[in-house]
Amino acid sequence: MSNQTGPQHRVLFQTPGEEKAEEEPPQRRLGKLTVKYNRKDLQKRLDIEEWIDGQLHLLFDCEEEDIPELEIDMDELLDLSDAEQRAKLHDLLQDCGKPKEDFIDGLLYRMKGLRKMSLKK
Repeated sequence: MSNQTGPQHRVLFQTPGEEKAEEEPPQRRLGKLTVKYNRKDLQKRLDIEEWIDGQLHLLFDCEEEDIPELEIDMDELLDLSDAEQRAKLHDLLQDCGKPKEDFIDGLLYRMKGLRKMSLKK
C-alpha cells in the first residue's frame, strides 16, 4: 500500500427527501436570557404572571378584554419595602370594587424569594 498525499474523496449516501449536510440549520444555542437567568426562576415568574392573570379575572369579574390595563411590574415591586409594595398594589387596583387584600397577600407571598430580573444594561 502506498501513502497518498493527494486529495481524498468521500462518498455520501443520501436517501430521497433528505437534505444535504450543507443545508442543515446551525445548532441552536441557548438564548442569552436562559443563560443569564436560571430556568427555574423564569418558570416561577411565569407561574406568578399566570396566577395574576387568573386573579384579575376574579377580582374584576369580567372577560379578559374588559379588564382595565394594569401593569404590575414585579421587578419594581421587589425594589420596594413591604408597606410600599402594598400601597403600590392598592393604587393599581383602585378601580376594583372587590376586596383586594387576598390578592395582594397572595402576590407578595408568591414573590418571596424571587430575584430581580432586569434586562437593562
